[in-house]
Formats: sequence, structure tokens, C-alpha cells
Amino acid sequence: MSGGEILRLEGIDKRFPGVHALNQVDLDLVEGEIHMLLGENGAGKSTLLKILSGSILKDSGRILLRGRPVEITDAHHARTLGIGMVYQELSLVPGLTVAENIFLGRWPTRAGGLINWPEMVTQAEAVLGSLGVPVDPRVRVRNLSVAEQQLTEIARVLALDVQILLLDEPTSALSDRDRDRLFGFLRGLRGKGVSVLYTSHRLGEIREIGDRATVLRDGRKVGTVAVADAAEDTVVRMMVGRDIRERFPKTPVPIGAPVLTVRNLRASNLLRDISFTLHSGEILGVFGLRGAGRTTLARSLFGLARLESGEVLVNGGGIEVTSPEEAIRHGIGYTTEDRREGLVPMMGLPPNITLASLDGVTRAGIIDHREEQRIGARLVEDLRIQPPVLSRPVRLLSGGNQQKVVLAKWLASKSRVLIFDEPTRGIDVGAKTEVFQLMGRLCAQGVGLLMLSSEIPEVLAMADRILVMHRGRIAAEYARGEATQEDLLRSAVGLSGSGMEEA
Repeated sequence: MSGGEILRLEGIDKRFPGVHALNQVDLDLVEGEIHMLLGENGAGKSTLLKILSGSILKDSGRILLRGRPVEITDAHHARTLGIGMVYQELSLVPGLTVAENIFLGRWPTRAGGLINWPEMVTQAEAVLGSLGVPVDPRVRVRNLSVAEQQLTEIARVLALDVQILLLDEPTSALSDRDRDRLFGFLRGLRGKGVSVLYTSHRLGEIREIGDRATVLRDGRKVGTVAVADAAEDTVVRMMVGRDIRERFPKTPVPIGAPVLTVRNLRASNLLRDISFTLHSGEILGVFGLRGAGRTTLARSLFGLARLESGEVLVNGGGIEVTSPEEAIRHGIGYTTEDRREGLVPMMGLPPNITLASLDGVTRAGIIDHREEQRIGARLVEDLRIQPPVLSRPVRLLSGGNQQKVVLAKWLASKSRVLIFDEPTRGIDVGAKTEVFQLMGRLCAQGVGLLMLSSEIPEVLAMADRILVMHRGRIAAEYARGEATQEDLLRSAVGLSGSGMEEA
């Protein structure tokens, strides 16, 4: 930290129907500081950032900017005050190019008011280059990966030349390399006096990038600590209000018969000769760096990407998966890397939970809403979805509770093969533990889980076997307890591992 106070919040209060999201929260931010904002899903972190960004209004309390009270009325007003925000849920326009998104609303013009397209591309290249982002500014956003979209969103806000940067889970979709690039850039901004308020569920990032940390729980401020003086266990206890003795609860489950067999799969001009077997009661981890083909594999098995050749067998019988409807009919479920793809944001909890099992809640083609409500209420209670208001649109839930709704959908479907793509992305330490416990319960019921993750500690702790992908192939396979983090990384970059030839 290098300067004086730039921002102070006093007694910030915000209520939504049925939820006291922020309860008299105080916080201060100084120039040149990276201040971590921590807490479980639903603690109020995103709400606080959205008030500062102007996307929602506070109910009461004071905001002082450089010692002067301000009333932030909307996002444009926040930007004029030098405040910019990168949201956890991306706000890009898919049909526009990267450059058009970065300068949306302020495209450079020539004399006469015509848009200067070459200048916009040149300026976008400069912003992307400063972040080290290898993205062509002429590409349409819809053709980017989730990680590339996240970096584009960050570039868009940084192009505003802000003095206070609000980051809501900025690394949740980034690879380690992209995260390191972002951290290097943030350290450079800190050196220039820019202040950053940063939420994250990755505890390792707190000490790596933060100066101070403020913890919220149930909408209240628990405390502020200097990062250098805060042990990880202390921070976790502040966040959840209790000790979490087992961060990665792994329940021993007998491994049963094969439920999914893949032979010589080729797909989407990326996957080549993919073969593996998933058993009942097994968690089969799939690790790989960005672009290795993990998500393409998941989408292929769920009918969202074109299969070129190979065999897919469920419970020993060959199937053809040409659509998600076919996959669901054969007992395959899929939680996507981007949870928004699995939700209808304006609908309440029960309709979202029964989306993949409509046959079970329809009578003569008409939805039985009483049965839909019954199933929804049971799973909302079982998964401790907060707030437990069935009519609440899922768009109003925190990210972690939205993730629980997605998981509840596949619990309701009674699928025997579940593909989890980054199941803990963007959720807090307590919710992660609950997800891992849920995975154990599913395995005990005979479900086979394909767990795709970029979080090495999670893969090592939860998987019974681990497949490592590199350039569309399976580069290595490890039994539980056989691999280290270094082994997985070596295999992921194409070095030989576990008896398999170099990819």
C-alpha cells in the first residue's frame, strides 16, 4: 500500500425480498492497494461491488470518494468517477468483435462521426497486448473460450483508465498462465496508484496478490486483516464461522461395473483416439491445460459437439449421442463450465431443477406443478440452497447457489453418468466442501462421475483415477495416490507420464 485513503464505505445497507444482503458494512480502500473481499456465496460481496459500480443502489449508508460524499446513481456515473468493474457473469455482446466490445459505447470516430474501424482495432491490440492476451481483436466474442471472454472483459474495463478497479472472481475461468499475466498487470497498476477491490474463492490468491482482506458473512463485516499476518485457517474460519476439518471429503465407495465406455473417439477436429472406461461409484478426474480438449470431450459425450468416429457405450450397450435429448434419455447428465448455460435465469427454482426430467413431472403433456414444487422443495432443502424461496428467479441467487441449482437438476434426473465440467468454479470454500460431499453421495448411489477440472488439488484429492489431456489426446493415466502436482503438469504439457508415450 502506497497512498492515502481513496474510498470509504460507512454503514452500507441493502435488502432484497427475503434477504438482508448487506447489513451496516464499513470498508476503506487506500491508493495503490489490492484489497481482497472474501466470504461465502451469498455473503454480500458481489452486492457490495455492484453498489460501487452503479448497477444497483444502496438502501442506506455513505460512500466517500477522496473524502467527499458521493451518490453513485448508475454505471455511467461510476465510470465518470473513475470506478470500473469486471463482473463474475460476463457482460459481453457475443455477436460483436473483441475490439467492438472493448470500446462499446465509445468507438473512435473520424471527422463526420464515422467509426474509425482500423483505429479501434489498433487500440484494442494495445490493450490486449498490455495484458499479454493472445486474442485477435477482429474475432467475434461468441467464438472465444470462456477464459478468453473473461480476459476480454478485463481488457474492456482496463481500457477505461480507471482509478478504482472492482474485480468479481476474475480468475475463475483462467489458466495458471493467464492468471499470472493478470497478476503481473495488477501489480503494475498498484505501482501506478490504482486501487483494486478483488473478490476470490481461491484462497491461494489472497497471499499471492492481496495487501489486506475484508471478510463478510451473512451480509455483515466480520473483520479486516493484513494479508501478511493472516493464516489461511483463520481466514476460512472468519468466512464460514466454523472450522472445516475436511476441505476435500472423500468417501470410500466400492467401484462397480462400467457405466460409460469410450473407444477411439474423434471429434471436432480436436479429439483423437480417446478411449477410457468410467465405472459405477467412481470419480474419474480429467485434467488438462486450456485448449487440451477437456470441454470438447464433455460436449461430445453430451451431444453438443460433432462426433467424427468411435464408440460410446452406456451400461455395456452402444449408443449414438446426436443431441442433449439423446444423452439425457441414455442417462447422461452434464454441468457446463459456464453455469449460465444450464439455467433459465428468469424462472424460479423448481422449474430449473426439473428441466432435465420433465417426463417425471408431466401428465398427458401438461406439467404437474405440484409435483414440480415437491421435487424442487426437497432438493432445495437437501442442498441447502439459499435463500430457500422457491419462486425466486435463479438470476437473483449468488453464484454458488446457482451452481447448486444446476447440480440439483441432475440429481432430479437420476442420471447414472454425470459429467461435471469445473464443478467448483466461482464458489466458496464451504460450498466446495458441500459439492464434494454431494459427489460422494452420488457415487454411493452407483453414479459414475467424470470430473473435469483445472484445480489440481481438487483432482488429486477427489479422483479415483486421473486422465491427463494434451492436444486432444489422453497423454497419461494415474491411479489414485500415484501422481503429484508436478506429474500432472508434466503430462499436461506433453512430457511422458505413467507409462504412456510422449504426446
